Order: sequence, then C-alpha cells, then structure tokens
Amino acid sequence: MPSSTGHQARLALVVLLLALAMTPVDAAVARTPKPSPAPHRTSAGWTAGPATGGAGEGVGRPSFYLEGPPGAVLQDRLSVTNPGTEPVTVGLRATDAPDPEENGPAVRTGRAAAGTGAWLRTAVPELTVPPRTRAEVPFSVTVPVGTPPGDRSAAIVVRGGDHAVDVRVRLRVGGPTLAALTVEDVTVSGRTIHYALVNRGNTVLAPRLAVEADGVFGTLLQRGSRALPVELGPGQRVRLTEPWREVPALDAATVRLRVTAAGGAHGEATARAVFVPWVPVTGGALLLLATAVAGASGYRRRRARGRPARGSGPSAHVDGAAPGRAPGDRQGSDTRHLVKAGGES
Repeated sequence: MPSSTGHQARLALVVLLLALAMTPVDAAVARTPKPSPAPHRTSAGWTAGPATGGAGEGVGRPSFYLEGPPGAVLQDRLSVTNPGTEPVTVGLRATDAPDPEENGPAVRTGRAAAGTGAWLRTAVPELTVPPRTRAEVPFSVTVPVGTPPGDRSAAIVVRGGDHAVDVRVRLRVGGPTLAALTVEDVTVSGRTIHYALVNRGNTVLAPRLAVEADGVFGTLLQRGSRALPVELGPGQRVRLTEPWREVPALDAATVRLRVTAAGGAHGEATARAVFVPWVPVTGGALLLLATAVAGASGYRRRRARGRPARGSGPSAHVDGAAPGRAPGDRQGSDTRHLVKAGGES
C-alpha cells in the first residue's frame, strides 16, 4: 500500500503538468489583439427622425407633419439615436425640401434656405449624443403672417462625419386650398414624348397621367391614367418624358396628354408630330432628280441634231437682195426700170 506522502507527490505532479499544458493557450489568448472598429462605424450607425409623442403623435413617423394658420408658431422634436460605444457629434441645419427633379440629394448642399426652410429653427445647431443614448432636439416653425394657404415642405439635415440624413417637414398652412395643375411644352422627338407639369395651386399634388395618340388611319397609342413618381409642391415645375417605342413609319399624329390630381386638379395639352421615313424618301427624291436631269440633257441633244445649219435653207439670202426675195426678182425689177427709161427717151 503506497504511503500518503507518495500519493500527495503524484497529485502535485499532475497539477503541475496541467498548469504547464494550459499556460501556452492562455498566453496565446492574451497576445491575440482585439479587432479594431470598422472605419466610420459610429457615424454610420446613428439614426435621426421624428421623436415619438410629438405633434401628430405616433411611433415611427417617416416625417414631420405640422399644421397651423398664418402667424402660428408650431413645435416638434427631432430624435437622434446613437447605438454605438462612442459619442457622436452631429450638426443640425434647416433647409428647403428636396426638389423632385433633383431626386433629393440637393438638400444636402451648403446653400442657405430661401423658402419654407427659412421658417424653421432648431434649439441647437450642434448636438453630442453619448453612447447607447437617444437625444431629442426641439425645433419650431414660424409661419409668416400673410402666407397663402396650402402645403409647404422643408427639411432638417443631420450630418455627422460622412453620414447625413435629411428629415422631411411637411407643413400645411390653414385656409382655403386650391388644387390646380397644368401640362405644358408637349413635344415629340424620335421615340420620346417630352412635357412639363406645373402646380398652379397651393397644395401638394401627386399627378396621374394618361396618353393618347391618333393618326390619319386611327389610334396609334392609348395608355390609361397611372400615377407618376413625382410630387409637386405649390408653384413647382418639373420636366418629364414618356417613352413611345412603336412610332409609325409614315403618319401624322396628334398626341394628347391628360393629367389629374386630388382635389379636382386636371390639365390637358396636345402636340402634332409627323413621321416620315427620311432615308427612302431622300433616295427616291435623288433618283427623280437624276432622271429629270438626264431627260433634259437628252432633249437638248436631240433638238441640236434636228436644227438646220446656219446659211442654208430657204431663209438664206444673197447680199444686196431683200430678205425673203429671190435674186431673179431683183433682176426683173431692174429690166422693167430700163424699159421704162427707153420709152421715155
């Protein structure tokens, strides 16, 4: 039976071996560097949008909606959320809403607001949001006295690092609204119809378009009313195009565009278009011209061959004789004069 001293020695040896076996693993773990954070991860991680429980309460509002009469001061709150592990500093700037023709990014240029964006003021121009924190910034919209009723748009640009977000602010000024829409400058170029839409009213419009084209022998194109991917604010003008791939080869067409929008807004405009296959027409015209030139040249040559030579024929006369009288006639006349003179002598 082994002694207790030997058993304790073997136990101590086992513990020592286990410690030696685990040491390299621990050292390797300690020497493994921690991955560095991705570039701009904090800037790209934060979000901005309407705060919940503000004017027009709701969760997850896509944009601000404010309504009031001229002279009113309307208020709401902007929320900036930083889910990262480092503080985020963002700048706040009010600007006019993106123009539909510029597809939105124009709002992020450095130009100052000249329209509805000039009515908007944020409580602070810059905000630092701690890690894992949501901060709210109050802002106000002061509607100038005498502003015509209707819909307006502005935006709050939130910029931090290389990441920027524009949060739309939709404003409705109280009073009677007018929905008016026109379609203008309709032209046809090749396989494309060009036109312009103008909002003549004081409310935001989402237009719908219907297209028709009639030719000499019947209908060439007919498209029912459909929504266009644009939104027109009061006074806005946007140029658009409509594809027409199956144009006729030879025809004279009348193109008619009809636009409608909510509130009874509607407009209509027409344009004339003539379709001619210029390649064969030009070739035929050149062939006819060449034929005419060749015919005229041949006619002149034939006429030149059939004309008598100069100095020959019945029209020729001898010097001293009257035109159209033969030489014998003159000799007979001279004889008669001699006879008469002899008689007198």
